[in-house]
Amino acid sequence: MPEGPSIVILKEEATRFLGRTIERVQGNTTIEKERLLLQKVESVRSWGKHFLLELPDFSLRVHFMLFGSYRINESKSWAVPRLSLGFDSGDELNLYACSVRFIEEPLDLVYDWWADVMSEHWDPALARERLLTVPDMLVCDALLDQDLFAGVGNIIKNEVLFRIRVHPLSTVGALPARQLHELVAQARQYSFDFLEWKKQFVLKKHWLAHTKRTCPRCDIPFSKAHLGRTHRRSFYCENCQVRYG
Repeated sequence: MPEGPSIVILKEEATRFLGRTIERVQGNTTIEKERLLLQKVESVRSWGKHFLLELPDFSLRVHFMLFGSYRINESKSWAVPRLSLGFDSGDELNLYACSVRFIEEPLDLVYDWWADVMSEHWDPALARERLLTVPDMLVCDALLDQDLFAGVGNIIKNEVLFRIRVHPLSTVGALPARQLHELVAQARQYSFDFLEWKKQFVLKKHWLAHTKRTCPRCDIPFSKAHLGRTHRRSFYCENCQVRYG
């Protein structure tokens, strides 16, 4: 599943569509895609794992789910796009295996920009306050909760918890103040590290925990399990990652 930093990269690449008019619409989506014809792109935005094209009267929201992807000015010969948009500039955007839908309300009324770890509006103090309202939540679930950390996905979850030496089955309310602060700080910091490494095509080289078999600190086997309410894969060290609660 593309995480927040990958959506930011798409947003940056899609700035070429700003001010452009959609002249061609295709794809196997079931939404009323013809509404997009002759619409002018007024802004390109992202929130967490959502890619957003803001149009004069409504917006297009794209969520890439588990296996979604995109191509700009090229296509996959082996796959039919969920939605394909052609612009008056000659550019095209092809979206695959994703969820697309329209948002009728102004985006500022729909999205909490302060919850997006990649946003300039991100508010760590607010994130800590919200965490304190869910003391019984597992930290592995808290990091994946898009109302708390919009944009954080499973890779970031595993790497952040390893960085701050916290076991994924710790509860939020049991975390010492220092670990709670670090949880919030590193959710954002690692997201921006992820962004830079992704742009340099070296992201996987920097993974310390995700998909790894051996703890680089303790030189013992990592534990691997599908944990929490989301049952997403967790990779963690039983020795150096402390279980609180």
